[in-house]
Amino acid sequence: MITLRHFEILRAVAETGNFTRAAEKLYITQSAVSHAIRELEEKTGTALFDRLSKSVQLTRSGRLLLEEIIPILSSCEVLESRLNCLEHRAPLHIVSSITIAAFWLPKILTAFQKDWPDIPIHVDVVSAANAIEVLRNGKADIALLEGTAPQGPFTCSSFAAYPLFIVCAPDYLSSNKELTLQEFCAEKLLLREKGSAIRDTLDSVLYLSGHTVQPVWTSVNSLALIEAAKAGLGITILPDVLVNESLSQGKLIAISVQELALKNELIAVHHRDKYLTTPLKALLAYIESAM
Repeated sequence: MITLRHFEILRAVAETGNFTRAAEKLYITQSAVSHAIRELEEKTGTALFDRLSKSVQLTRSGRLLLEEIIPILSSCEVLESRLNCLEHRAPLHIVSSITIAAFWLPKILTAFQKDWPDIPIHVDVVSAANAIEVLRNGKADIALLEGTAPQGPFTCSSFAAYPLFIVCAPDYLSSNKELTLQEFCAEKLLLREKGSAIRDTLDSVLYLSGHTVQPVWTSVNSLALIEAAKAGLGITILPDVLVNESLSQGKLIAISVQELALKNELIAVHHRDKYLTTPLKALLAYIESAM
């Protein structure tokens, strides 16, 4: 079988014009060189070298073959030079929740890419349930989630947290800015969809207290809930980073509900059986220092 080694020997003989010097250049025996050239000539069915009295010289067929193999050998040599740095060029794939992608991830990736500028990074912003499914199937390196750590073959680390604010328009409630849990559940509520980290956190607390809610609005879009709350259509619960501007402008006010203090943990998750490359370990370190 003809291999790359045959082609390396052909090139060495062509460059040195001598079987002995080609053998010395490649640190092999002269008989190995002669044997390889003979196998190539048998395979091609023609002489590749003219054996002259003191040297060998490529035949026209030999020159044609050399022209074909030089680009191949050059490519192989370039590839070999890169083999020991594959980890430093392999892309990373992140799946992230919307809030983390908007308020934490840009800062993390900006810092990371100052030290790892050659690492391509692909980010998909998806729901928490979809993120875990992508991670479980091995199609992502890391998932950034809000709320409760997922069950399964995962390694999880909390790297930050945010409080959930209960807000409404300034004139939505007459004067009472503190509600009982029962009063809160009876209000017009503008909530994120079931399965979202925010809704899951709320529903878990209410379930433990023996309460449930029937929202008048359910939305996958937090901005829609903010605008509905500003319009006086009800009470919404959202991360502080999403409502701080409206609160500072006086377009929303924060209210308190007895026994309802809510916050979400931000969690970095990776499959515990996944090999962690050096850049991925570095990214995890940047994430964990994001607090």
